[in-house]
Amino acid sequence: MAATPYEQLEQEFRRLHAFRGALAVLRWDAAVMMPRGSAEVRGEQLAALETECHALLTSPKVSRLIERAQANAQGLEDWQLANLREMRRERDHAIATPNALVSRLAKATARAEMYWLEARRTGRYADYAPHLAEVVALIRDRAALLGQHLGLGPYDALVDEFSPGVRTEEIDSLFKAVARRLPTLVKEAVALQSATPALAPTGKFAAARQRALCTEVMKAVGFPFDRGRLDESEHPFTEGMAGDIRITARFEPGDVFQGLLGAMHETGHAMYDLGLPQAWRDQPVGRNRGMALEESQSLLIEMMLGRSRPFLSYLKPLLEKHLGVSGPEWEAENLYRHLNRVHRGLIRAEADELTYPAHILLRYEIEKDLLAGELKVEQLPEAWNEKAAARLGLRPANDTEGCLQDIHWAVGQFGYFPAYALGALIAMQLWERLRADREGLDAEIAAGNFGGLFEWLRERVHGAGAKMTVQDLVKEASGRPLSAAPALRYLESKYLEPR
Repeated sequence: MAATPYEQLEQEFRRLHAFRGALAVLRWDAAVMMPRGSAEVRGEQLAALETECHALLTSPKVSRLIERAQANAQGLEDWQLANLREMRRERDHAIATPNALVSRLAKATARAEMYWLEARRTGRYADYAPHLAEVVALIRDRAALLGQHLGLGPYDALVDEFSPGVRTEEIDSLFKAVARRLPTLVKEAVALQSATPALAPTGKFAAARQRALCTEVMKAVGFPFDRGRLDESEHPFTEGMAGDIRITARFEPGDVFQGLLGAMHETGHAMYDLGLPQAWRDQPVGRNRGMALEESQSLLIEMMLGRSRPFLSYLKPLLEKHLGVSGPEWEAENLYRHLNRVHRGLIRAEADELTYPAHILLRYEIEKDLLAGELKVEQLPEAWNEKAAARLGLRPANDTEGCLQDIHWAVGQFGYFPAYALGALIAMQLWERLRADREGLDAEIAAGNFGGLFEWLRERVHGAGAKMTVQDLVKEASGRPLSAAPALRYLESKYLEPR
């Protein structure tokens, strides 16, 4: 029997899934192992595969099959209908961007990433600026085309790629609710914590020992090392597919928790990807439901789990085993106070839960201005410094701790940053419901048993894949629409707790 139009579509998207897997490995290799001088060659390789993916999605064959499958959709099951919807969505996004622009953008971002790495090392933003300017110009063209095709504003069109269905109006409303309470809450927490300061853990620890610690924690959490790896890179990230997950961390000799918590953040991403519906792993409906939900899973594991009293109780003997540490500064209660200390800092990746939203607001405002042409790339360092002073109360001493600290713009990820703050709000709302559903969760975590936590997440979040919108998924998982209220309850309870 000949394959139906829908079945033929599944075959086409299975090919697309394989191409994307190859792209993921090439990107991982570029950040972890590739020689610096190979950037141009790698750019050509990435561009070729990106172009092939784009050509598949925009082919007349795929469009014809989508229309035929849609016309005969009455025989499809719920998951198949959702898959067809996601196929159309991917096609609509792709068809708005010409092949030539896809290729130029792939090459430009590969170059910009290498110059960003060099600028971080040298501190010379001017050497990187022309390459960032090229990326911004191409992204601006792409956003205009995408927005016109989808009936959205240019920035909304970019946000929609990373967080499907989320609009700036919703982002602004949620951010406003948090920003209204946040400055006072930060002041109250700092004043309260200053009365009982924590001891800072000290020491120098080789990357190999830190990596061994991370590996043991990741294994306990459930990361499958027979289908994944842990490596090192300048900027931690997660790449790959459910059958081949690549995680990287960055280990600092004098700060063991930077590497550990960074690895836990990326493990949160990986566990989400691993928990996606297995039966649909090579289809659009089996993918993640956007970066806001992705970030919710990484922040839940890094912030809510990794900095909790039960987890630190579990971690204490592992610190002694792998690092040979002891003393009052390494006691679980002191580590809890130390890791949850509210501190106004300049580095987003090192920010605490209370000041983190301010880092996102800064980037959110700047990238909108860059995209709109209201801010030139050459003006970025000074604009960043001014907004840092206003939002964080601090001014960067150099561009490495300012506008060069994130890789996102170098690789063309405009519209991504809001997902971090939205992800934090989602994580806190899910955490509130998770704790209500599993009364013995703290005891399980303290014993190093993370099965119940991930069972709940797989059932309520991961297993849904891309079958529903993020708003519907959060409502179904938590029992209420996404709002800032659960996040504010969580933050007030945690940071205004008497010490």
